[in-house]
Amino acid sequence: ALYEHRIFTEAAIWNINAFDQWGVELGKELATGLVPSVKGIENNQADPSTNGFLQHLGSLA
Repeated sequence: ALYEHRIFTEAAIWNINAFDQWGVELGKELATGLVPSVKGIENNQADPSTNGFLQHLGSLA
């Protein structure tokens, strides 16, 4: 809890919102585009790494 308190205190001193997680929001937007692929509908717009992950995920189902 000490770490979280330190972050909160520093953010208050610097007048910033330490809990604004724009990277998390971006990840949610990007993941939403992959829902059809996870459901089994082809999506050829993903990069090779993502396609490999989707194929592996499909093999587990």
